[in-house]
Amino acid sequence: MLKTLWATVREEKIELLESAELPEGVTVLVTLLPENEAEFWLQASQTSLDAVWDNAEDNVYAQLLQA
Repeated sequence: MLKTLWATVREEKIELLESAELPEGVTVLVTLLPENEAEFWLQASQTSLDAVWDNAEDNVYAQLLQA
């Protein structure tokens, strides 16, 4: 199971911002977020948002409204 934990880096060490039981030797994946997190998430979700809004199949609903 994947779990996301928030942490900060201080003196080249990763410090969790919340308590968590992590087994010794567990493998972790560290993702660096830019200072402006809002911009990061907007860009990360833009592809999915475009796929939903630029969906030609949804044109059928506009045709139903005109009937």
